[in-house]
Amino acid sequence: MLRYQWEDAVKFWNSKKREDCERVGTSSKQKQKFTHTAGSKSLACVAEAEEFLSGKKVRRLQLFDITHRKKDGYPMTSEAEEIMDKLKDKKAEYEAIASSDSSVNLENIDNRISTKVLGPERYGRV
Repeated sequence: MLRYQWEDAVKFWNSKKREDCERVGTSSKQKQKFTHTAGSKSLACVAEAEEFLSGKKVRRLQLFDITHRKKDGYPMTSEAEEIMDKLKDKKAEYEAIASSDSSVNLENIDNRISTKVLGPERYGRV
């Protein structure tokens, strides 16, 4: 690191702007409901890898299940386990309705279920 870079870094570390960034980051981390196991991989990359392995399209509910389980198969947290149970219950409900009513679109079921259980997607997400 060059001397001028070091001086700039020290100025930033002691600045109000850095304190504000730290405060925002801390509050965002505290609002986080649960973590996932994908690490630095995006959910799109995880879905693509799973599709390559299984040969089937990965839906949102399946992706949530994949990214919120540990290697040993157990959910990351008790909150994640509760959400997985709710997702399974809602999916069973919707599939029962879909089997009796042919006008129900099966493609949108995963989106409806995840929106009801997890809430709507945040802005800036695809």
